[in-house]
Amino acid sequence: MEKAASSNADHVFLDLEDAVAPNQKVAARKKIIDALNHLDWQGKVRCVRINDLSTEYAYEDIIEIVEGAGHNLDTIMMTKVNGPADVLFADRLLSMMEKKLRLPRRIGLEALIEEVPGLQNVEAIAQSTERLECLIFGMGDFSAAMGVNLESIGNTGGYPGDIWHYARFRLIMACRAADIDPVDGPWAEFRDSEGYRNECRRAGTLGCVGKWAIHPSQIEIALAEFSPDPAKVAQARKLESAYVQAEAEGLGAINVDGVMVDVATMRLLRNTVLKKAQMYGL
Repeated sequence: MEKAASSNADHVFLDLEDAVAPNQKVAARKKIIDALNHLDWQGKVRCVRINDLSTEYAYEDIIEIVEGAGHNLDTIMMTKVNGPADVLFADRLLSMMEKKLRLPRRIGLEALIEEVPGLQNVEAIAQSTERLECLIFGMGDFSAAMGVNLESIGNTGGYPGDIWHYARFRLIMACRAADIDPVDGPWAEFRDSEGYRNECRRAGTLGCVGKWAIHPSQIEIALAEFSPDPAKVAQARKLESAYVQAEAEGLGAINVDGVMVDVATMRLLRNTVLKKAQMYGL
C-alpha cells in the first residue's frame, strides 16, 4: 500500500478480495483504514475492492471501511457483479451511512464485470444508479466462467485475434450509453511489457479510458498509452481552429493539409483527443 501511494498511478484500489486469504480478511480492513487515513495519496482516486455479495464479508467490508475512513475514500469497487440489484444494495447502504456519518461528499461505486450473468446484464448494471462511476472488465474470472483455455491465447494455432473483443465492446458500449467510464482489467504476465502495451492499445482503440496495472512496471506503459499524445493534441487543435473559422464563414467542410474536416470529424476529435487533453490539463 505504501508503494501504491508513492507510485505514478492515477487510481489505486486496496484489495480485500482475491489478494487476501480468508483468515486475514477481517484484519485486512484495519490495515486499509490505517492506510487511507495516514498515507499520502497525492491526489489519486482512492478505492477499496470488497468481497463479492455471495460471501459473508461484503456488507461488513463496506460498513467498517466507510465508518473508519469514509472521509478519505473516493470509491468502492464491487466484485462479481451479476445484476443491478448487487449495485443497488451497496448504493442504499452507502446512502444510509453517508447520512449517519455526515460525510461531505458521495462515495462512488465501481463494478467488476467478470461473470457470465454480469455480461448478460451489463446494460442494466450500467444504468442502475447515478452513484456508479465505471465498469471494469475482469477477463481472468470471466475466462474461467466461460471455460476459456488461456494457454491457447496468443499462441501459434490458438484463437485468432482478440478473444475478449466481444465482451470488451459490449461493456464499453453499455458504459458510453450510461455516460460512465469503461476500464480494462489486468494483464497477468507483468514481465511481458509488449504484450501489456498491445492490450492497452486494443482496449484504448475500442474506447476504454484506462487499464489496470498489477505491477509497477506496467504503470508507465498505461500512462503513455492512455494519455493524449501532444502531437495529436496540437494537430487536433489546428483542425478545430480552422474549422471554427470556416464554420463562421458558412462552410460545412474544409480541406486542412489534405485532411477533410467537417462536423463529424470534429465530433470524433473532440471526443477522442480534445476533451481528454482538457481533462488532463494539457
